[in-house]
Amino acid sequence: MIQALVFLPLIAAIIAGLGGRWIGKIAAKSITTGALFASCALAWPIFISFLNGTASSHVAHVLNFIHSGALNVDWALRVDALTAVMLVVVTTVSALVHLYSWGYMAEDESQPRFFAYLSLFTFAMLMLVTADSLVQMFFGWEGVGLASYLLIGFWYHKPSAGAAAIKAFIVNRVGDFGFSLGIFGCFLVFGTVSIPKILEMTPGMAGATIGFLGMRVDVITLLCILLFIGACGKSAQLGLHTWLPDAMEGPTPVSALIHAATMVTAGVFMVCRLSPLFAASPTASSVVTYVGAATAFFAATVGTTQTDIKRVIAYSTCSQLGYMFFAAGVGAYNAAMFHLFTHAFFKALLFLGAGAVIHAMHHEQDMRFYGGLRKKIPFTFAAMIAGTLAITGVGIAGLFGFAGFYSKDAIIEATYASNLPAGGFAFVVSVVAALLTSFYSWRLIFLTFFGKARWSGSEHIQHAAHGHDAHGNDDHHHPTPYADMHDDGTAGYLPHEAPFSMLIPLLVLTMGAVFSGFIFTGNFIDPEAGSRFWQGSIAFNAGLMDAREHVPWLVSKSATIVMLIGLFTAWWAYIRKPDVPAKFTAQFSMLYQFLLNKWYFDELYDLIFVRPAMWIGRLLWHRGDEKTIDRFGPNGVAEIVGMGSRLAVRFQSGYLATYALVMLLGLCAAVSWFVFGGAK
Repeated sequence: MIQALVFLPLIAAIIAGLGGRWIGKIAAKSITTGALFASCALAWPIFISFLNGTASSHVAHVLNFIHSGALNVDWALRVDALTAVMLVVVTTVSALVHLYSWGYMAEDESQPRFFAYLSLFTFAMLMLVTADSLVQMFFGWEGVGLASYLLIGFWYHKPSAGAAAIKAFIVNRVGDFGFSLGIFGCFLVFGTVSIPKILEMTPGMAGATIGFLGMRVDVITLLCILLFIGACGKSAQLGLHTWLPDAMEGPTPVSALIHAATMVTAGVFMVCRLSPLFAASPTASSVVTYVGAATAFFAATVGTTQTDIKRVIAYSTCSQLGYMFFAAGVGAYNAAMFHLFTHAFFKALLFLGAGAVIHAMHHEQDMRFYGGLRKKIPFTFAAMIAGTLAITGVGIAGLFGFAGFYSKDAIIEATYASNLPAGGFAFVVSVVAALLTSFYSWRLIFLTFFGKARWSGSEHIQHAAHGHDAHGNDDHHHPTPYADMHDDGTAGYLPHEAPFSMLIPLLVLTMGAVFSGFIFTGNFIDPEAGSRFWQGSIAFNAGLMDAREHVPWLVSKSATIVMLIGLFTAWWAYIRKPDVPAKFTAQFSMLYQFLLNKWYFDELYDLIFVRPAMWIGRLLWHRGDEKTIDRFGPNGVAEIVGMGSRLAVRFQSGYLATYALVMLLGLCAAVSWFVFGGAK
């Protein structure tokens, strides 16, 4: 069953990708979507069996792969509780994204290629989460990187899409270099790349050191940090995060697939899969905690200033990934996975809901040109409200809460209960980030669905929409700021609800955003039930889970308090006093520009890396290649041959006497050399 679950998307991708021209759009979409729903139908029984305690971990052998010296790698699929969680997340969201794309990409001529890329992406992610060895995990790791490059740059005729795809690919290569070094180091230290064997041998390596860059460093710490560098790239942590917002250049379903449930969670999954290794190094765990906390704060601050609806949600993803990482850093690996699980539902819901809004507004993505949409697209409005209630953590303890209320609050309480210096820092940051999350999430809702309809009577939305059309064309003009528009009742573009193929996934994901936390909280984080569910697939800290239930009252209510503060602030600034944001940005213009420009990370990287690399490239091109290698190499040799040819031509007079004279002179020279030189 697990083999069919994993390989069905690959088979569908091959059929749609190579045969899409012959079988047509409908057949290609049907095959890929059907394969994903079949995989999803196989994944849920596996997950439920682990919830019920009727399943146990096992490995399904596929084929022999590498046997060279001490390196033995067999292709095998590991199925345990951790894998079961990821199987449900990946296949459910991917299947719904496939269905959603029927409506969203209906006008695109390259639908078979798009659906083939989606299925290929899903297959690579399934290979990653079922990996029994680091080599197999690296295969899936690079597979999702390749597929994300293809999906982000799907509309390849757009220069911005191509640039975003290349940026994502290159930034991830930086992280993957660290990940590959970590794999090499694991093989060097443990003599194997088998994940179970590495984790089994980890306690015996405690205190061991190894030479690295001329220093003696702790073995476990070095390996964990190298592996975590790979996680930073794939999961867009601070420093290697710059590719994530630019990935919005891909179609909206791609954003939901990459940012909600698949590629960006690969780093979190890897850290949790290797949790006994990370738990053995307090230093590495502290690094994970600090980086995750810094990322959560950074992304939350940037999200408060963005006006592109997809970029707001993208930075929200970056921030929530930070939560997952610092939860893992303090030892609450199960809480990190719980938040990964719930986050998949409400973040996919928010992305696909944003896609429905963009579809309704003729592919306008700037929230400044929305407003008053709740009556025009009520179903999408209700879905987005559910997603916002989930991400901001609305709920009442002991009664009911939306998904984020259980998972995010568990992380905040666990960081406080850990009693670690890094945990204390993460706790403060998590509360601040929760406040900012509530603010920018409700800001999105108010700007999009409430207030004055800033699109009313505006022909420019119909004829000059910002962004791209259904084919990804980017040949429109940006509309004038809504402050300069006039609501004169002129007939304009009328927002409309999305087709059923887009609304059905929203309905399913809404159910997940509402109920997933309430239903599964016990299995994921309860001290006793959690131990039975995880079955050793992660380093489950029952003591920490018990301690988080006894934190001070103010700590347990901190997330709810800041959520209400953020909600009230957003309402006051964008509904009650809509002139406040303009006054604030005018008074604190430097802070606003700093956040609007994403802390100037892109500009800094351009100054430090891009420009020097371009300068070195031009130097090697003009002075090295053209003026040195070509001049004295092929061009120089060609010039010498040409000169010799031109000189030799002069001897081709056509007169026999001339040729006889040349032959006589040559014969005299040869005899002279033999008599006076060669004989000696």
